Amino acid sequence: MTNTVLHIDASARRTGSTTRDLSDRIVKHLGASRIIRRDLATPLPLLTEAWINANFTPADQRDAVQRDLLSLSDALVTELQEADTVVIGLPIYNFSVPAAFKAWIDLVARAGLTFSYSENGPKGLLDGKRAVLAIASGGTAVGSEIDFATDYAKHVLGFIGIHNVDVIAADKMALDAETTLSNAQKAVSELAA
Repeated sequence: MTNTVLHIDASARRTGSTTRDLSDRIVKHLGASRIIRRDLATPLPLLTEAWINANFTPADQRDAVQRDLLSLSDALVTELQEADTVVIGLPIYNFSVPAAFKAWIDLVARAGLTFSYSENGPKGLLDGKRAVLAIASGGTAVGSEIDFATDYAKHVLGFIGIHNVDVIAADKMALDAETTLSNAQKAVSELAA
């Protein structure tokens, strides 16, 4: 059993979303004792010059305004640090990830908190965690040459140290939604808890 799950939904659709349904099923299947919820349909701010300057100011030298600018990012990083498993409902929008998910990535990929630099390149600091991606698309096949979402999400998670990533795909829904959903739901039930 997973102790703490960070459940992230990136779909702009609050109702009728395949990824929301699948990610809910995954979270229930995992049987976590604690669930941290992050719904990206509530917009996250985009990075600004002031945010970047605050981020690159050493923590002990930040003023109150800079600490305030980074407070949401700090909270998002803490959610990741506290989770054993990250479940992400991730639709493919126009062959890639939703802008809301990219905004989340920009706020959590922070040197010294979720990754560090070394002589051998960057090293993720969130080792030992697992991620499960519930990915849906209308016409894009997951893993195909036009899917720029799945490998990107897996790469970013690996960059911050999460290398154990499972993918539950409900792709090409516009072609055969019933079979696709049935297969995805079966994959959830077969997912190792």
